[in-house]
Amino acid sequence: MATKLMTKSQMAAHFAAKFEISKKAANEILDEVAAVAVAQTKKSGAFTLPGIGKLVKAHRKARMGRNPMTGQAIKIPAKTVVKFRVAKACKDAIVPPKK
Repeated sequence: MATKLMTKSQMAAHFAAKFEISKKAANEILDEVAAVAVAQTKKSGAFTLPGIGKLVKAHRKARMGRNPMTGQAIKIPAKTVVKFRVAKACKDAIVPPKK
């Protein structure tokens, strides 16, 4: 990656200029989208951001693993994780499919 990633303040400044609103309002919108995403994923198990992707809460089963240092088998307990599934339209726009 040659260019730096866009920061939250740069994103807010972009939205503020694009939609002719204050940077403070743009920041509040970004904060609210993040808060709604967290709340909905926690409540219903999924949150879709149209055109970008979907946050999904998933249960990972318990499994056996290995301690890489000693090679000893260890039990890895079950846990809940959050996954992000990229929308097909977004993926195709970034990395065009082979023909």
